[in-house]
Amino acid sequence: MQTSDFSSLYNHHEREVFATVQKLAPQFPQIDNNDLLVDVACVALNRLPPRYIRHAVDFSFYLTEPERLEIDSAINESVRYAFNFVQARRALHAKA
Repeated sequence: MQTSDFSSLYNHHEREVFATVQKLAPQFPQIDNNDLLVDVACVALNRLPPRYIRHAVDFSFYLTEPERLEIDSAINESVRYAFNFVQARRALHAKA
């Protein structure tokens, strides 16, 4: 039996979410360590439908401009929600 190499397969949203987390992090100074930023990325990714691809250029080629804008908006909204969620959970645990 031949073993397949799936290492080129990934969720398109991962890279976009990671970049958006980094971009928005200065707006959320209470999220002040890398572990919390990773939590934000996890929450955001779990709110988005997965879009598995092998090559980013293939994914972009098949999207219309409105689809691209819709995905960008969904990622931005998901990351903002995730920052607020993690921030609220952190505050809740701090009170306990």
